[in-house]
Amino acid sequence: MIRTAVEDDSADGTVLFNIKSTLKPILKTVAACVTLGTGNSLGPEGPSVEIGVSVAKGVCKVLDKGARRKLSLRAAGSAAGISSGFNAAVAGCFFAVESVLWPSPAESSLSLTNTTSMVILSAVIASVMSEIGLGSEPAFAVPVYDFRSPSELPLYLLLGVLCGLVSVGLSKSTSFMLVVFDGIQRVGIPRAVFPILGGLSVGLIALAYPEILYWGFQNVDTLLESQPFANNLSADLLLQLVAVKIVATSLCRASGLVGGYYAPSLFIGGATGMAYGKIVGHLISESNPIFHLSILEVASPQAYGLVGMAATLAGVCQVPLTAVLLLFELTQDYRIVLPLLGAVGLSSWITSDKTRKRSIDDTRELKNGNNAIATSRGRYSYDLRVNSTSSDTNELNGNSICELESSLCLNDSDDDADYLANKILVSEAMKTKYVKALMSTSLTDVVSLMLEEKQSCAVIVDDNNQLVGQLTISDIQQFIELSRAKGRKTQVLRVSELCSSFGARCSVSWIATPNMSLFSARSLMNRHGICQLPVITEDANCGGCPVGLLDRESIDLACRAYAVREGLNWCLTRENFKS
Repeated sequence: MIRTAVEDDSADGTVLFNIKSTLKPILKTVAACVTLGTGNSLGPEGPSVEIGVSVAKGVCKVLDKGARRKLSLRAAGSAAGISSGFNAAVAGCFFAVESVLWPSPAESSLSLTNTTSMVILSAVIASVMSEIGLGSEPAFAVPVYDFRSPSELPLYLLLGVLCGLVSVGLSKSTSFMLVVFDGIQRVGIPRAVFPILGGLSVGLIALAYPEILYWGFQNVDTLLESQPFANNLSADLLLQLVAVKIVATSLCRASGLVGGYYAPSLFIGGATGMAYGKIVGHLISESNPIFHLSILEVASPQAYGLVGMAATLAGVCQVPLTAVLLLFELTQDYRIVLPLLGAVGLSSWITSDKTRKRSIDDTRELKNGNNAIATSRGRYSYDLRVNSTSSDTNELNGNSICELESSLCLNDSDDDADYLANKILVSEAMKTKYVKALMSTSLTDVVSLMLEEKQSCAVIVDDNNQLVGQLTISDIQQFIELSRAKGRKTQVLRVSELCSSFGARCSVSWIATPNMSLFSARSLMNRHGICQLPVITEDANCGGCPVGLLDRESIDLACRAYAVREGLNWCLTRENFKS
């Protein structure tokens, strides 16, 4: 309830906004401590990364660093979170590269050497502090890795496929649970009650399967049978634990309990690999006397459990390099690298087209229907009312990696930029000079107008000045190449011919209105991977008529100009106060 009140952006004022930005990570840390301390089926590494990035943001504000240095500090903070959580500095460095540096926009092109050195130093210092406070032992007891022969590699590849499917199952289960809790909220039950329902459900499940609770990594040690006198779990029970853990983790995430998906992914992957290893070992031991094939000799189930952990972590969180380096760093055995690479690569490939990175704030924005304008699939007819039940909203409940692990999307948002974007309207940032074309306009004239106005996009309208679609210079290039391939001899190529060939490209699925906030417009762009949004009027007499064009450059320029103006006003106020 407190976090919900803090996240309310209705209050104005920079000081109050900064206070709220400071309270958010503190409250989330407390919530994570309560979640994990009571044994719910999540993990601490995700909150650790978020704490690291929050500290980095705070350092940026104190030292007044620019946008380029902010990226380095965020990467350093995320590396510190992973390296301290697993006591694995190398894996922390690669996590920063995969989750922060690689997905970053090209505008943050700072010296890679300086960034890398900052990330390495942060990971090392965090790992040293973790060893001082928690000891030098790894996060969990790693059994001795056993690799019998290269003939086992196909078995590891098959395990990678299986772990990829399990990862997809976890994603789909989480999506389903989110839909269920959204339905519960629509009934009228407040969101503050959801964590109680989630904790109660997990507690009831734990009466039958206590292994699913969070005990640090002791339950992983139990799975891997790495502790002395550990009870061996049957393959049947391990498979049951995989299914139950997926359900319990999805319940925790959807109910609003705070924690990460790294530890649950390792548990699910370890159980999957152990069950797979035991089943394969049993089948081969039964078939070996019949066929007398010594080549079928396989390693112990623990070996498959270790590889399964990395493969599932890579599949769920889309961090394949981090998963490989983490297990390699923990086992310190070079022989595990080839099986790891094969299984992790397949698992990550299977899930790569099932999950898309999307900002949590963007997801929340669309679910709340905050000025989002939905377009129907009909003949470019626009519904200017808020439509929160469109097909794309349902898509958000599935396929967003940020719904699984929010720490993977911390680089997508900047509190200061979001604050400014929420205060600025589209009408203040949109370009009023833009290229407009009819269906009968020749492509040559369209390109000439683009060159004249220095625009890479044209808005297509009908004879009544109603928005029909949009056209980019890339669309025209591809159409020319297609026309050459088909041997067309038409002297004049028109917009209508291009739209008949690339109908989907000419259409506009998302638009903006002048009274929409820049934050909402930017969220639409980020969510759907588009660079321009046509801006149409909401006037009843001329609804659907374009009045401007909004692109990323104009959004960035408006935010920067607004920030400079606020700074100048502050200086002027200070001078007046002194006088």
